[in-house]
Amino acid sequence: MMERCNWLRLAAIGLLTLTGASLANAQAANYPDKAVTIISDAGAGASPDVAMRIVAAGLSAIWGQQAVVVNHPGANGSIAARAASEAAPDGYTLYSPALSTFLALPTVAPNLPVKLPRDFLPIGFVAEQPMFIAVDPKSGITTLPQFIDRAKKAPGTLSIAVSGIGRMTHLTGLLLQQKAGIKLIPVPYNGGPSAALSDVASGRVNMIIEGYPGIIGAVNAGQVKLVAVASPQRLPEFPDLPTVAETIPGFAAAGWLIVAAPVGTPRPVIDKVSADLAKVLNDPDVKKKLLATGSYAHAMTPEQTLAFVDKQQETWLPVLKTIPAR
Repeated sequence: MMERCNWLRLAAIGLLTLTGASLANAQAANYPDKAVTIISDAGAGASPDVAMRIVAAGLSAIWGQQAVVVNHPGANGSIAARAASEAAPDGYTLYSPALSTFLALPTVAPNLPVKLPRDFLPIGFVAEQPMFIAVDPKSGITTLPQFIDRAKKAPGTLSIAVSGIGRMTHLTGLLLQQKAGIKLIPVPYNGGPSAALSDVASGRVNMIIEGYPGIIGAVNAGQVKLVAVASPQRLPEFPDLPTVAETIPGFAAAGWLIVAAPVGTPRPVIDKVSADLAKVLNDPDVKKKLLATGSYAHAMTPEQTLAFVDKQQETWLPVLKTIPAR
């Protein structure tokens, strides 16, 4: 009798498992049959928001349903993370977090940094924006090795603009100093890179690190001189600009954006969104539109996205810990 009860219990569990899997597969087959909300932690018009709206338009075209980006900026990403985590795990609310959500200072961002897959399930990668390094064009410095050499010969005399504690621009500068064995004077700025760029252009500050959208205007105007880009390889759009890795092997730094879902979202839905996201990102027109914003599209599977984020956190969280508590 006991064996029969155990057999019946196992059979019931198996039936429930099969039923659940069948329902999940059916849900994915019909997905989406209504609008999908994508929660962004960026403000409207910010680089991650612009990139995600380009991608959302592509997803809308594939799905025949609207993919609507909804902005929840503030609290260093905590507001968006909370809103996304509280959403129903049915695939109709997705989450578009930027790098800063995964590399947040705990002292200024409650409940951050986010960890995958503990807090959200990875769906796919969207794009990255490599960090550009620029200097005062009147300084006579034209290469990164020259800057490093001058910093070593006169320690504590060269300065670097810091527009946002804990931002990738700031972390890239800290890592550069660690890897190059130099010490720069940090000059803090609030409200974006415009004031910092003015000071670099005038020679009051010696170096600035920024993403493409924040720096390209000053570069084109001749106000600052690019000396390196922190991409793994030289960028096709800047073939004559050396990478930092050519001076410091293995060095890479970029802002980036992914798509994730609330924990509990069915795997078939995750796979469907991931596959459709890859279609969008591999579309030449979408790549061109993203490139115009300085964003380089890279399609990744959920597993590849998880491995990428893990690697980024391994690289940058130790750097974050060197920043004094405020």
